Order: sequence, then structure tokens, then C-alpha cells
Amino acid sequence: MILQEKVHNVIKQAKTIIFGQDELLESIVAALVCEGHLLIEGLPGLGKTLSVSVMSKICDLQFQRIQFTPDLLPSDLIGTMMYNQQKQEFTTKFGPIFTQLVLADEINRSPAKVQSALLEAMAEKQVTIGDKTHKLPSPFVVLATQNPIEQEGTYNLPEAQLDRFMMKIAVDYPDFESEKSILGLKSNQMEMKPLINQNDLFALKESVEKIYVDEKIKDMIIRMVHATRPGNKYFPKKYEGALIAGASPRASIWLYKVAKFRAFMDGKDFVSPDHVLSIVPAVMGHRVIASYEAQIDKINTRNLVTTIAANVI
Repeated sequence: MILQEKVHNVIKQAKTIIFGQDELLESIVAALVCEGHLLIEGLPGLGKTLSVSVMSKICDLQFQRIQFTPDLLPSDLIGTMMYNQQKQEFTTKFGPIFTQLVLADEINRSPAKVQSALLEAMAEKQVTIGDKTHKLPSPFVVLATQNPIEQEGTYNLPEAQLDRFMMKIAVDYPDFESEKSILGLKSNQMEMKPLINQNDLFALKESVEKIYVDEKIKDMIIRMVHATRPGNKYFPKKYEGALIAGASPRASIWLYKVAKFRAFMDGKDFVSPDHVLSIVPAVMGHRVIASYEAQIDKINTRNLVTTIAANVI
């Protein structure tokens, strides 16, 4: 339970600077403990970058921010081979991705070849430079921010890349009181001291893995994911035509892992259906593909998967 208190203290400390973004802060901790990647979507100025920076300081992790732009090259991200004239040999110059916490800022402003370079790092936890493959440090977590797609100069993230993200968090405007609190922030409050370290994160990971998940809960998770796939026996008839494709098996894996983390945060030693249902929008909302008709009708996929999941409990 000491570990649990430490995690709550981390979030509490972060809340002294970041107001009104509680879900985002807890999701960043979940990403670090479960070693999953996080996609954070919201309009500019809502504290996405600040949240990640503050959490890296409190958790005492190496941190790099990479600003994605249309002219960014894969070598700017992962590094390149450089020729040393004195030694007459090639040496490897490592890119900013060789760190524990990567903030990929405005990921949807860069073209596909840069996104695919990041994809290898996210999926394999390794990077290929020249003919050599280099392992990335542990934990390695990518926290990517993106502006909503309607914004100018953005490239849609392909479905395959979206699926690599453990969760997608939608960041909204803070409420009245939270925004008023932002006005009183002083610059010296920004100096954060580490509250936990890498060893604590590994200990947390072990504790979360020990949380008990009943066979019935596992079955429920699989039913929820199957129910999003058109043509599956669990798919609700009334939503025919709303979805083109359902969630992949990765959705099942992350529902299972993040539900355990939620149970741990609640001080429980087992996962309940509520733990699973609470993370369905973040884990499955970006994994299903809405049909053209559903997009015209402005059907929200996060709400849709939540309704579908609730029906199969």
C-alpha cells in the first residue's frame, strides 16, 4: 500500500500545477506503469506538453521533447551514421528518441515516413540505424500530442499507428474554478522534486501484475472487443452500418492491463466490471473505424463503444 500512496502523491503533486486535467495525469502514470503509449488530443494551450514535462520530473525519468513538423526527417528522430574523417570510419549519432519518456509534440504534423520511424520504436522498443539495431532504454514510453484533425496542416495518423497507442485521451477545456487557479500560478511552483524513481515504477509494475482477474472478467473483456466487430455474433444488430472495422486484439490486452492498474489505484486486489468499463472509451474509442454515414451523422465512437461494451456485461 506504500506504493499506492506514492502514486497518489505523484498525481496530487502534479495537480498543484496542472488544473482540471485529472484523467490525463492518471493516464500518464498508467502509461509508465503498464509501459504503453499514450495519444493526447486537444486544442493548443490546454497543458498537454506541460503535463508530460511535470510528470517526467516527478518520476525522475530522462525526458526528450520532439516537435514534429512537416520537414522533419526520420534521422532527426532516431539518429544517423556520420563519417569521421580523422578516424576514417562511420560512427552512430543517436537521436532524441533514445530516452525513457518521449513527448512527440503535434505528431500529426509530420509526414508518414517520420511516423513510421516512430512506429518501429514504439512497437519493437528498438531502433535500426544503418545496419545495426539498438535497444531503447526501459521504461520507454511515447506520449504523443495531436491537434484535432480539422486543424490546418495536419496528417491523419494511419489506423495501424493509432492501434499502437494504449489509450487516446481527449483533453478538454478546464472548468471555471480550474482556469481561475491557473491565474495564480507562480514560476517557483514549476520546480518539481522527484517523488518516485525507476525502481518504484518497476515495483509498481510487479504489484499491478499481481492483481487478480477472474475468468468471467476475462470473458467479458473479449466479448466487449468482439462486440465492436461487424459480423461478429456479439455485434449489436442496431449498429449495423455504423462501424467498418472493430477493435484489434491489442484492445483486449490493454483493457486487461489498464483495468488491473485501475483496480490497484482503487486499493482493490481484484478487477471488477466497473474498472473495465471506466477505461473502454480511452482504450477502444480510437481503435474502431466509423463508416462514412456514421461520420456524417456525427456519431461519437467513444460513446458508441461504451454503449456496446455496457450491453455485453
